[in-house]
Amino acid sequence: MSYYVPRGGLPPQTALTTDRARFTEAYAVIPARTLSDITASFLPGWDRTRLWVLARPLSGFAETFSQYVVEVAPGGGSDEPEPDPDAEAVLFVVDGALTLTLDDDEHRLEPGSYVFLPPGATWTLHNRSIATAAFHWIRKAYEWAPGLDAPPAFVTRDQDVVPIAMPDTAGTWSTTRFVDIADLRHDMHVNIVTFEPGGSIPFPETHVMEHGLYVLEGKGVYLLNQDWVEVEAGDFMWLRAFCPQACYAGGPGRFRYLLYKDVNRHARLGQSRLG
Repeated sequence: MSYYVPRGGLPPQTALTTDRARFTEAYAVIPARTLSDITASFLPGWDRTRLWVLARPLSGFAETFSQYVVEVAPGGGSDEPEPDPDAEAVLFVVDGALTLTLDDDEHRLEPGSYVFLPPGATWTLHNRSIATAAFHWIRKAYEWAPGLDAPPAFVTRDQDVVPIAMPDTAGTWSTTRFVDIADLRHDMHVNIVTFEPGGSIPFPETHVMEHGLYVLEGKGVYLLNQDWVEVEAGDFMWLRAFCPQACYAGGPGRFRYLLYKDVNRHARLGQSRLG
């Protein structure tokens, strides 16, 4: 498997300012080169770690999730990574090696490793190797539903999950699903979508789910609301609910992206029902 890894740095002074970055009422595009040294953030409780915040709850836009790309230097990590007891998370490793301690079990994470963490999970994460590691961290406030417990934590790998081909596509469009879509305990899905060269979403999807799409590999042309936008590995697309979307894979290789969406819950009906 191949995954894009941001390296920070700064564009040279000779670089053109013109770029594909945009923020609209329906979507945002954050190009790969935006993840530079001056846009990095830091978090309390994390040693030798920096991150780029790709998405955060934003009133009037997308409100259900946050998404980071996290870079952990050798010797770095955290014994108390998550301060919010209501937060669930997915970790997806794209570079290097990390050691996850989950409850009393230790897991070695490498590129392609995927971790689901329910609210209240007890975990630590450290880089005990000699090279920098990087992972995606997607967080959401878990929405409890009557009669349902939170799903258990699990660790798997992209390499070990068989992609499911979309109907009538001859395998040119497939989805790697890490969670059973019939399991209503889950209120978010984080999948990997793969298009072979020339594959497409042949109609403008328009639906209630908010999306974060990080391009792991390849390039494509994406319809976002009324605009066709060319994207490549390392770019992030952030979609508000009901933003029309479609795409064509540009080739010559596969086009793959990590996809977040909120699922399986009623729409909240006003502030009086929150909490």
